[in-house]
Amino acid sequence: MLETQHLLLREMTENDWDDLCEILQDAEVMYAYEHAFSDEEVREWLDRQLARYEEYGHRFGLWAAVLKETGEMVGQAGLTMQDFKGEQVLEIGYLFKKRHWHKGYATEAAVTCKNYAFEELNEPRVYSIIRDSNTASQNVALRNGMKPVGTFVKHYYNVDMPHILFCVEKTGN
Repeated sequence: MLETQHLLLREMTENDWDDLCEILQDAEVMYAYEHAFSDEEVREWLDRQLARYEEYGHRFGLWAAVLKETGEMVGQAGLTMQDFKGEQVLEIGYLFKKRHWHKGYATEAAVTCKNYAFEELNEPRVYSIIRDSNTASQNVALRNGMKPVGTFVKHYYNVDMPHILFCVEKTGN
């Protein structure tokens, strides 16, 4: 679907189950969610991604991030519609296997998703919704040209989780 210097971003399939489990069932990777996912939660996550592809005409969703050099799925990144205070916003999201952190893949994927949203989808702006304690993801958003524009609290898994809304607008319209 999309290509970066090191990654191919493509729709996830059932064949990505094991890689998705490695990401979503790792407590360190999922610290911003306050828990690693169960098999049932991974199934719901994958089913939600597959449904998003259909709902949005395969134009966007969270995609498998595959290392071009090896063919390994090293994470997921993409565009999804998310709720911000009752409004649906187009969000760039990313989650990578811990052993692939600090290699620039999240930033590569996020920048490519932003460019795709602006150039192919003709969106005027895109967002990233990031837990206030997730400094690494905040740094990716900043490297992607985003600025914090709001805060709110998500109630998830019986925990109030403060989040920051980052945004970048298309220039040169």
